[in-house]
Amino acid sequence: MSKRGPSTEQIHHPFRAPDGWDAVAVPVAKASTVLFKDTAELHRPRAQDGISYRYGLPGTPTTYTLAARIATLEHAQHCVLTPSGLAAITLTSLAFLQPGDEVLVPDNVYGQNRHITTGLLTRLGITHRFYDPLDVPAFEAMLSPRTKLVWLEAAGSITLEFPDLIGLLSASRARGVLTALDNTWGAGLAFNAFEVAPGLGADLSMQALTKFPSGGADLLMGAVCTRDAALHRQLVAMHEYLGHGVGQNDVEAVLRGLPSIVLRYRAQDAATRDLARWMAARPEIARVLHPALPDSPGHAHWRQVSPDAAGCLFSAVFRPDYDARRVDAFVDALRCFGIGYSWAGPMSLAVPYDLSRSRSLGLPWTAQEGGTLVRFAIGLEDVEDLRADLAQAFEVLKG
Repeated sequence: MSKRGPSTEQIHHPFRAPDGWDAVAVPVAKASTVLFKDTAELHRPRAQDGISYRYGLPGTPTTYTLAARIATLEHAQHCVLTPSGLAAITLTSLAFLQPGDEVLVPDNVYGQNRHITTGLLTRLGITHRFYDPLDVPAFEAMLSPRTKLVWLEAAGSITLEFPDLIGLLSASRARGVLTALDNTWGAGLAFNAFEVAPGLGADLSMQALTKFPSGGADLLMGAVCTRDAALHRQLVAMHEYLGHGVGQNDVEAVLRGLPSIVLRYRAQDAATRDLARWMAARPEIARVLHPALPDSPGHAHWRQVSPDAAGCLFSAVFRPDYDARRVDAFVDALRCFGIGYSWAGPMSLAVPYDLSRSRSLGLPWTAQEGGTLVRFAIGLEDVEDLRADLAQAFEVLKG
């Protein structure tokens, strides 16, 4: 062959890494185009298990390595990755709901899941009802032949009620209704989504890998896991319709974060419990919401399912004499806490919330106490530094 030009030499360079080379870090395989050995391989039917090296969008060896590790983390057999936790929620709802179906959603669900349910799903002819995750008899009465999917969330978004998972799953199982758990808070570590009780678990478990699996507050990604091959095939089909893909550098970052996830979860859990108890004793606070606190809604259910793990979140309801303006001043005065959404990253965060637009059934325990709520996400700072920061902000609140 005559000497080729420099561009051709770079594109068709003969060097390949030798087989058998290995390292601690997973090699990053980036691709849109995937090359076939020959036309026979090109024409071969794709694999039915979702692993298909035909194009970069379904995945590369790096992507499927992460999917396998998340499946292990979630005690599942199958996993698909999505560009965000919100994308994982959307994928799940669209994969298993059709026009005329009904979905039941907890009233304390993640806000964007509520938005999808009341917006996109309604436009597609899918009806919905919101239920109290602590009231199993009322939930059971809602189940009907049209109910095809039940969303669960443990603990609930912002207000952190821990649902009666055993009761909700039992009622759904008895009626043959598919269940999907938003397991972002538990991250596959707090409890096994597929074995919440002997012989009882969710059909699907999704989480935002943005949170604990990444741990860096620097990427967006989601995952949906299952033990059922048929459900996985439905997810893979919808995944293909939606064109979901994930960036390989983001996959690399999650793979790098996974080995430390248990250490980070335990450290943030311990710090959160410490600060939640301290906050509950403050005279400015009407109530602290954290599943491990005995007076937090759903505490008994948490003890049944997840007594050794409680995440990195707690919310504080301020006494009514501190109005929203003064609570905002308290948050603005914090120096170790950033003001921003998400959680499970290295920096602690604080966000005040107005729940009036994110609940359908009302919250009698907040209506009674009447104060502004602030959600705290505890990071990896020294606990005493965080406590001192909160203390100085309370002086601003009182001033």
